[in-house]
Amino acid sequence: QVQLVESGGGLVQAGGSLRLSCAASGRTFSRNAMGWFRQAPGKEREFVAAINWSGGNTYYADSVKDRFTTSRDNAKNTVYLQMSSLKPEDTAVYYCAAKRGLSAFPEKSGYDYWGQGTQVTVSS
Repeated sequence: QVQLVESGGGLVQAGGSLRLSCAASGRTFSRNAMGWFRQAPGKEREFVAAINWSGGNTYYADSVKDRFTTSRDNAKNTVYLQMSSLKPEDTAVYYCAAKRGLSAFPEKSGYDYWGQGTQVTVSS
């Protein structure tokens, strides 16, 4: 079992930056690929970024490529999402997710554990 807790959300002006963190419990973190997803009001949850077990491979949605960066620190059981050049359309609840297995995966159906989410609001 893996428990995930996101933090770092908040209110930021357009063009600003935020760093989200996701702390994981359990002894298998270094064997879990991790993903970030977001859900805006009235919309489906969508893929944002994913990272494999070692941090050596990452994937990004086209909408965030070149603005967001995901990384992980296996010694701290934590994965990060650095968000820059934020836009109002980035406003959403952001979730981290853990997947059994080493390889990153860009679909929410591939993930086994989910955090409760953290709100990110970008004002124009």
